[in-house]
Amino acid sequence: MTKTKGASPLKARIARLEVRGFRSLQDVPLALPYLTVMIGANGAGKSNLIRFFEMLGWMLKGRNLGEFVEKYGGGDDQLFMGAKITPRMDALITIDSGQGLNEYRFGLAHATARDRLMFVDEAFRFSRHGWGTNAHWNSHEPGGTEAELPLVAGSQGSSSSQYTTARALVYLLRECATFQFHDTSDSAPIKLSRDITDCQHLRSNGGNLSAVLLYLQDNHRKRFDLIEREIARVLPSFGGFDLKPAFGKVQLRWRCRHSDKTFGAHLTSDGSLRLFCLMTLLNLPGAMLPDVILVDEPELGLHPAAIELISEMVMGVATERQIILSTQSPYLVDCFDLDSVVVANLVNGATRLERVDPDLYASWLEGEYQTSDLWLRNIIGGRP
Repeated sequence: MTKTKGASPLKARIARLEVRGFRSLQDVPLALPYLTVMIGANGAGKSNLIRFFEMLGWMLKGRNLGEFVEKYGGGDDQLFMGAKITPRMDALITIDSGQGLNEYRFGLAHATARDRLMFVDEAFRFSRHGWGTNAHWNSHEPGGTEAELPLVAGSQGSSSSQYTTARALVYLLRECATFQFHDTSDSAPIKLSRDITDCQHLRSNGGNLSAVLLYLQDNHRKRFDLIEREIARVLPSFGGFDLKPAFGKVQLRWRCRHSDKTFGAHLTSDGSLRLFCLMTLLNLPGAMLPDVILVDEPELGLHPAAIELISEMVMGVATERQIILSTQSPYLVDCFDLDSVVVANLVNGATRLERVDPDLYASWLEGEYQTSDLWLRNIIGGRP
């Protein structure tokens, strides 16, 4: 397929990320364009970067950092090599709005008594392009268990500049959505009936896919029809969805192209269920699309033809939204330009994330080699 970089998006984006002390991310600076494809060995830390963004969502959407920490094993487990080695983590997120840079930094320290994390630093600022980066940091009193930034963003009592900057930061960072469509077990949410009103956005595990598809069928018919056509391109037996709400709930079912038989999610292959989720996510209306989309191993269980189709959709969405993918698939990597690739390596237990300079490997790629060859031969790293 022909790889294109797409048009330059107009939306704000996360331009740079600096993380120190979160899980295996001991000291990670990373520039982020609109499309990033992370590769690396198992356990190299790719998923930890995605979990970091998930933590941001918990922090800023509902001020539920404590719940996130408890869900993932406690405060000690969130720190590089544990609290004895790393008593605190720090992060700095820089958002380019087009007019300038919105920056948000925070520090979290381990509270031994209840294995929690406490804020020991939280500040934000705005620096207009061309004015330098000496703008004043607006800071909060440390010591709380939840982020103060959302409160400033929602407070009309804040100064105009503080309110505007805080609101811009919260708006984008709480719109960072992580997706991992791995759970296709018998009790997976995607296989259960869903309330038809659970359709505002696609959940991170795809559990409300049936409700989202029903909403698209009723309110965005062209997009719904497009999703069905694209699925049929790589799933020959697919004849369309069969979504029939009953008593306020709906189950995921689809028709067989070769008969009048319909199949529920429990009779659908794992790869097909993940394909349904990805196709839907990448074809959502703009109002339902997150501003920053992170997908962990989207290729899992997919045929190479489906992977190629998904990559085309990713590049289309990346002209409007920021996308970060984590993958183990050579097929998927070959669908993108080398300057989109970030290589994850584990060095003494710490993750290193490094962008690949295409100019260094131009002679390789002009010949018979592809990006995956450079990866699998360990020329650019990313191997065990």
